[in-house]
Amino acid sequence: MRQERINLTITVSTLICIGIVMIYSASCVNAMQNFADSLYFLKRHVLFLAIGLVVSFFILRMDYRQIQPHARLLIGACVVLLLLVLIPHIGNESYGARRWFKLGVFHFQPSELAKLAMIIYTADFLARRQQSIKSFRRGFLPPLIVMGVFCVLTVKQPDLGTTIEIAVVTLTMLFLGGAKLWHLALVFGSSVPVLAYLIIKEPYRVARIIAFLDPWQDPQGIGFQLTQSQIALGSGGIFGVGLGRSVQKLFYLPAAHTDFILSIIGEELGLVGTLGVIVLFCLFIWQGTRIVRQTNNAFGYFLGMGVVMMLGLQAMVNVGVSIGAFPTKGLPLPFISYGGSALIFHLASVALLLNISKIEDY
Repeated sequence: MRQERINLTITVSTLICIGIVMIYSASCVNAMQNFADSLYFLKRHVLFLAIGLVVSFFILRMDYRQIQPHARLLIGACVVLLLLVLIPHIGNESYGARRWFKLGVFHFQPSELAKLAMIIYTADFLARRQQSIKSFRRGFLPPLIVMGVFCVLTVKQPDLGTTIEIAVVTLTMLFLGGAKLWHLALVFGSSVPVLAYLIIKEPYRVARIIAFLDPWQDPQGIGFQLTQSQIALGSGGIFGVGLGRSVQKLFYLPAAHTDFILSIIGEELGLVGTLGVIVLFCLFIWQGTRIVRQTNNAFGYFLGMGVVMMLGLQAMVNVGVSIGAFPTKGLPLPFISYGGSALIFHLASVALLLNISKIEDY
């Protein structure tokens, strides 16, 4: 599978390079205004990228199967971190959310580790319990309980987007592992009213749904972010206004270098640039799936599939939010959006996928 590894590496490297260029373009004015340094966000992003590459290097040097015996220990560590981040003066609060540990210039978000840990645990469980996966008590309930604990802790931050992502990826892995459809339907049916309650109880979530349904009804209020995103995408036309020439990044579009960086890509590089990014993510999913399908180890198969689903789902949601197909969610575009913990663990996830392919060749 050497060729598959090369292709995947080229695809991810291309996305990373696009991210470096677009983060500078989208953030330079903001950085100069707020930090008197147009390179502020770019320098931090390159630092996070370097950390992620170092972590990836060590992952590539090991055998991914060595992780399997430590899956439950990793889950326990993540539960402790998710509890600690909720404690005032330990977890860092920003804009009403308590999701990060502040470690000097670095902000560590334990939910990013939790997503990968949940995939590792579920892959280990499915590999060990293939014969009992159709049993609700012995094969379906244990990962469901762990997933439930993670979901409760992440929704308390609050981070409903990550909560939904963890649930969707875990349940899809259980489906691929052979879980009964009526077990999955039971979870889905019971989660709908819970999700509705979580949305209704928070006014800002209701506002996001209203803005999603008709952002132009209140373009200066609750629909501001989505309308500015659509203006950016529409302004770019086919070939864009030119790299660095975005108007929306001039404090019109919030989160221009993070959650809505695709909108700036659409404005500066046009439909051609936007479709190019989407094609690269489609290639990533296809190449990752090819690696997984050639994997003979059960743990490697489920682990690889979980990684591909996590990154593919996150890319799909980010693109959907940018074009107005989904309600606003704080999920960055993998490899491209500015970010610390997300970028590091996304690179680590890709390294695991490459490691699976490398071990299969031996």
